[in-house]
Amino acid sequence: MTTRRPRSIEVPGVNHGSVPIPMGARVGNMIFSSGISGKDPSTNKLPPHAAEQASFAFANLRTLLENGGSKLEDVARVTVFVKDDSVRDAINVEWLKCFPDPLDRPARHTLVQELRGEMLLQLDVIAVVQEKKE
Repeated sequence: MTTRRPRSIEVPGVNHGSVPIPMGARVGNMIFSSGISGKDPSTNKLPPHAAEQASFAFANLRTLLENGGSKLEDVARVTVFVKDDSVRDAINVEWLKCFPDPLDRPARHTLVQELRGEMLLQLDVIAVVQEKKE
C-alpha cells in the first residue's frame, strides 16, 4: 500500500479566515496557489501600506513554494491582482528582488480587481517541483 502525499500546502500563520481553502495545492510535480495575500504571518493581518503587503505576499509565496518542495526559480507564471494601479510600483520592487535576472523571470500578468477589505494585492502562482538530482 502506498501512502498518498497530502495535496494541500499551507503557510503557517496565514489563512483565508473561516473559509476552508488551503494556500495552495501540489498535484504531481505542479504547485497551484490560492490567492496569496500580503498578510503578516505573525499576526494573520494585512498591514496598511502596499509596500508592506507586497513584501509579505512575496515572502508568503516563498514559504508556500518551500512547503510544497519548490522554489522561486521554479515559478512558471504569476498573476497579480491589484486594487488599483498605484500598487504596481510596490509589486515591482519585490518582483525585482525575487527575479532580478531579466532573462530568467516567470510570465506575469497584472489585473486591476476589486479585492476584499484592506487587501491591496494578491498573487496567484503556478510552479513546478524539480526532481532532486542525486
